[in-house]
Amino acid sequence: LKANVKSSFITASNHKIQVYFLDNQALYGRSGMYIHPESKKDYVDNDTRFIFFSRGVLEVLKRMGWQPDIIHCNDWQTGLIPAYLKTLYKEDPFYKKTKTVFTMHNMAYQGIFPKTSFTKTLLPKTLLSEKGIESQGCVNFLKAGIVFSDALTTVSRKYALEIRTNGEYGFGLQSLINRRRKNLHGILNGIDYSVWNPAIDETIPHKYDVKSFDLKIENKKALLARMKMPFKETTPLLGIISRLAEQKGFDLIDEILEPMMNMDLQLIVLGVGEKRYHEILERASRMYPGKVGVHLSFSADLAHWIEAGSDIFLMPSKYEPCGLNQMYSLKYGTVPIVRATGGLDDTIQDFDPRTGKGTGFKFTKYDGGELLRTIQRAVELFADRATWRKIVRNGMSEDFSWESSAKKYLQLYRSLARK
Repeated sequence: LKANVKSSFITASNHKIQVYFLDNQALYGRSGMYIHPESKKDYVDNDTRFIFFSRGVLEVLKRMGWQPDIIHCNDWQTGLIPAYLKTLYKEDPFYKKTKTVFTMHNMAYQGIFPKTSFTKTLLPKTLLSEKGIESQGCVNFLKAGIVFSDALTTVSRKYALEIRTNGEYGFGLQSLINRRRKNLHGILNGIDYSVWNPAIDETIPHKYDVKSFDLKIENKKALLARMKMPFKETTPLLGIISRLAEQKGFDLIDEILEPMMNMDLQLIVLGVGEKRYHEILERASRMYPGKVGVHLSFSADLAHWIEAGSDIFLMPSKYEPCGLNQMYSLKYGTVPIVRATGGLDDTIQDFDPRTGKGTGFKFTKYDGGELLRTIQRAVELFADRATWRKIVRNGMSEDFSWESSAKKYLQLYRSLARK
């Protein structure tokens, strides 16, 4: 197999950054990235596709003469790169000083393939073991990255703790990660305020900021009209933008839907995912017309409308490595309700009426009753307009831009390069 390499420039912070694309039409010229769009199943040759990509990265760099200090790999698709560098390229002078950083965005996705895939990698046979890249009788690309990288990162401090101490989050690799805890860094993802900022958002009907917050209600009116739902000024509107999956807490929402609908609130859901949650939400929209609105397909502009038009953002995830929508919501003055897990716990401070501090509402136990009580607490406080404005101002004042995260990555890169 041969790879074609294309280059392009992107502009970031007034700097041009050259980006190279490794292409092979037989492997990558498809309408779906990892999953067949019709069967909804993984491509059967995903092992070959990313073995080729990992080797291709290293071979292309050599042919270009572009000698990296750091190769930053992300998720199982690039997990073999650190393994190759520590084995097949170990004696290659070109990579003598090259270090690797491996970021795990979600431990649920590991790149697990049958043992027969190992021969395709051309890695030394000693690696086909539990000390190498084998896990539970299969070849595990994510494990390869964890074992052989020089540094590990994940996308929040809390998730870094969870994946090494709890099997529910580590998905079978928690002991391995715990052994490498000195090399593990939790660095929160940032968000792009040039895209997600109600003061400059061209997508939403009415721009606003913390000083012109009263305009937010006009976005609420427009959103409800778009969803063909009635507008009630004193009724809080809850928004959800999510993959429709158990991880995102939809089993809890299904559990408490009836008592939730007995409350004075409205709910709008945007997402696509598992068929059972499509059916649950479609049924809810029929049972509670005017109270539940659903849009079960991807819509980038509707996502912005929901952030701008909702009063509350609901994100009761079973686990959430980082999460972005809760941070978008803060900027849009849309108060988050979250479960205290992963990046949700790191970014949202539970509101304390005694001190006036806090940016949202949190619950800890993954339980429908806990979620319902948290929603009730938020709805009750929504009626207190002065207190609600305080929570909104707290959230809109937060800064989760990439600047802080980028500095932490740069510090990590420099510390590795000095070794």
